[in-house]
Amino acid sequence: MKLLEALSWRYAVKRMNNEKVPQEQVNRILEAVRLSPSAYGLQPYNIFVTEQKDLKEKIRKAAFDQPQVTECSHLLVFAAWDDVTEKHVHDYLNFVAAERNVSVEKLDKLKHHILKFVGSRSSKEKCEWAMRQTYLTLGTAIVAAALEKVDSIPIEGFLPDEVDKILNLREQGLKSTALFALGNRDEENDILAKAKKVRRSMDKLVRWI
Repeated sequence: MKLLEALSWRYAVKRMNNEKVPQEQVNRILEAVRLSPSAYGLQPYNIFVTEQKDLKEKIRKAAFDQPQVTECSHLLVFAAWDDVTEKHVHDYLNFVAAERNVSVEKLDKLKHHILKFVGSRSSKEKCEWAMRQTYLTLGTAIVAAALEKVDSIPIEGFLPDEVDKILNLREQGLKSTALFALGNRDEENDILAKAKKVRRSMDKLVRWI
């Protein structure tokens, strides 16, 4: 499916039919997530994926009983690092050096730039920055799902502290940012399934300056 056609086809699915999405499609969506843009390439987040019914039921309670959480095939939880430390930076640069087969010393300019950013912000500010980074990745996931013709919905309406407890995220230095449900639309029970897509016109949305 072409990009604009895929984006016209997709919508925020309100009801899903519990059908499983083929694993190869889920894998391609996750690979797109892995390749998503990230500041410095640091990827200050983790993505948790579950098909477990009992786990999805627990998360649904923390998501104000939104049915897509349990009706979906796969539920993704985007979780940001609760801090970005110098160790994170050094580990990342060692990884870059190994992947590109260069010495770490050749990355000194990048190292100093990232460390300056990390050192000039509080832990709270760095966590908020990491959370914003997850939204870049979430956007990629939405587009990738549409191109696969897999229905989806990003979910912000949930209690992060509750989800953090369910998944033991705080112990892992993480904080839940967004949920993302992948599945198949239930056209009989979703009132939006056949509704016209509504977006502002180009002349009202885009301003050339």
